[in-house]
Amino acid sequence: MLLRTLDERMLVSGQIHPSNLEEVKAEGVTMIVNNRPDDEEPGQPSAAEIEAAARAAGIAYRHIPVGSSGLSANQVQAMVEAVDEAPGKMLAFCRSGTRSTYLWALARVRKGDDPGEIVGKAAEAGYDLTPIRPYLG
Repeated sequence: MLLRTLDERMLVSGQIHPSNLEEVKAEGVTMIVNNRPDDEEPGQPSAAEIEAAARAAGIAYRHIPVGSSGLSANQVQAMVEAVDEAPGKMLAFCRSGTRSTYLWALARVRKGDDPGEIVGKAAEAGYDLTPIRPYLG
């Protein structure tokens, strides 16, 4: 499992599994945000499985699924709320980390962060925000 750092409180990754939760907790993660819809691909653990493992490890959990139809204002608002509620580090995941990074970027800009800084942080972590750049301001 590759965890990428977006800022001091936000990590992103591709798919995680219940067996990864001790490693995630050791990184100081206090909230997990799952951005994958269930059954996106065969063999993927369900949101309920990840939630149960997170809660058993003492990690808060949110499910904000982002499918192929793209991001909505409601999903961005849900991510803003998750960022506000996270007591410490967050880990957001999807298949590759890209959707999670997009959602984080849109949430941070909605909270007033500088779009240029957000683009730079994402780039440092290996994510290109060009497809959503017009929405960042």
